Amino acid sequence: MFKRKRMSENDPLLDEFLEEESLKIPVNDKRRFNEMGERVADDPVAAKTEPMKSQREIELENKLKIETDRREAAEAKLVGVQAKFEEAKAGLEKETAEMRERLKKTLEGKAKQDQFNFLTTLLPVLDNLNLAVKSSETDPEIDHLRDGVIGTARSFEQAMMSVGVEPVASIGKVFNPEFHEAVDMAPVEPENDGKITAEYSKGYKFGDRLLRPARVQVGKALAQTAGE
Repeated sequence: MFKRKRMSENDPLLDEFLEEESLKIPVNDKRRFNEMGERVADDPVAAKTEPMKSQREIELENKLKIETDRREAAEAKLVGVQAKFEEAKAGLEKETAEMRERLKKTLEGKAKQDQFNFLTTLLPVLDNLNLAVKSSETDPEIDHLRDGVIGTARSFEQAMMSVGVEPVASIGKVFNPEFHEAVDMAPVEPENDGKITAEYSKGYKFGDRLLRPARVQVGKALAQTAGE
C-alpha cells in the first residue's frame, strides 16, 4: 500500500484524489466485509478444511488398520484358548481327584476284606485252644493236653500260610544273616561248619519281606575251636 502524503494543507481536491487511488490498490487482506463495510466471521468450513492426504499415507493407514484388527483378533483367540485350557485343566484335576478317591476306597475295602479273611482263619485256632483247655479240666493225662496244643499250633501255622506267611528254613541250612539270628555256637565236624544245628524260635516271611528272623544255633568246626 502506498503511503498517502498530503501535498498541501490547502488542497482538498488533491487529498480526495489520492485517497480514491489508494483504495484501488489490491491488498492481501483476507478478511470479509459486508456492504456496510463491517467485518463478518470467516467461513468455518473453509477454516477447518484439512489438507488432502497422499496415496502413500492412505495405504499406510489401511495397512495399520488391518494389522490392528489382526492383532485384536489374535488376542481374542488367545483369550479363548486360555479359557478352554483352564477349563480342561480343572476338569482333569477333578477327574484325577475322583479317581484317587475311588482307588483309595477300593484299597481300603480290599485291606478290610483281607483282615476279615485272616480273622476267619484264626477262629478255628481259637476253637482248638478252648477245646484243649476244656479237655484239661476233665482229662488229667498230660499227653492228651500236649496233643491238643500241638494240633492248635499246626492249625495256627496253616492259618498264617493261607494268607501268604511262610516259615524260614533253618536246621541243616547254612547260616544266612538275612534270615537267621545267631544266638550261640556249637562245635561240629568240619563238614557242618557254618550250618545251623538248632532252632530256638521259628522265623517267618511274608512274600519277599522278613517278618522276623529265626533265632538259631550255628555250628563251628572242632579244629577251629581247638585252635582258638
